[in-house]
Amino acid sequence: MHVPVLAREIEAAGIPTVTVTMMPVLATKHRSSRVVGVEFPFGHSFGMVDDPAMQHRVLLAAIEMLSTATEPETRLDLDETWPIDRREAYKAWQPSEPSPIVAHSIDQILKARKAAAEKSGE
Repeated sequence: MHVPVLAREIEAAGIPTVTVTMMPVLATKHRSSRVVGVEFPFGHSFGMVDDPAMQHRVLLAAIEMLSTATEPETRLDLDETWPIDRREAYKAWQPSEPSPIVAHSIDQILKARKAAAEKSGE
């Protein structure tokens, strides 16, 4: 079960939720709970490691969203800038080898591209 579905189930039980995500458009599309969108690298939804001030600001935004948004499907895009070059940040958190699911996805993408190229060459 992914986060938007889980949040809806928790909301249905009468417990309000907030989703902090790097993909607010997707969370909104899937009718997630209250959404706080951040433009951070994946795996860092509350901010940089060893930056408690940034993490605190994101947490306060989520708590504020919880206390002021009276209905689910409310969205706030946080105006918080990642303090280092994003390209470098994305490279820094990538493992040296892709996980099995990522490796499978890459393989599928490459196969689809090859098939499309062969089809367009007909």
